Amino acid sequence: MISPDFVLTPFPGEANPPGVTIVGSIARRAGTLSFRCEVRGDLAKVAIPSRAGSPRRKHRLWEGTCVELFFGTADSGGYREINFSPAGHWNVYRFDGYRKGMREEETVSSLPFEVRKGPEALVFTAEIGIGSIVPPGADVAANVAAVIEAADGGKSHWALRHPGARPDFHRRDGFVWPLPGDTGEDHPGRDGGAPRRGPVRPDSGRMKPAH
Repeated sequence: MISPDFVLTPFPGEANPPGVTIVGSIARRAGTLSFRCEVRGDLAKVAIPSRAGSPRRKHRLWEGTCVELFFGTADSGGYREINFSPAGHWNVYRFDGYRKGMREEETVSSLPFEVRKGPEALVFTAEIGIGSIVPPGADVAANVAAVIEAADGGKSHWALRHPGARPDFHRRDGFVWPLPGDTGEDHPGRDGGAPRRGPVRPDSGRMKPAH
């Protein structure tokens, strides 16, 4: 198991599969986000789709188990949403503002990422090129989130922070992970680039599920 930069928390009150934890790391360097997320626990209690023979860009992945990454520049209301499915399907969306102007990001035609599944761990890793959509010097704020579908059909919603009255991954006050503008150095921390000394466990608000 990695030494995590972040720990996702579920929306309070949701029926979560027993023992599930979600941790990971994210860093920015030279127009690339290095992303890793681990879902750990008794995965027999989690609905995990089988690996697709031909993974492709696909809509509405959040209706099942998936990991999501949101990010936007500090000086703009626009942002991107990336979806990773355990089946290998993916999508990248662009928004002009809070839930406004949703469309597929045309500058991204493929999104290679790796999914490894064991009896107690589901691990996503990706090197995500953002140079075509984020200027090198622009500071970025991100949110990492996940939807976990239980084997019995229940769902739980996980994020770095739950700031509102509903579980809403799109809220910009939930984009609490800073990724400073490119200086040629790694920026894995929340303090402007210094390495993390422990996992982030942000305070949770009170929400209810909704993508």
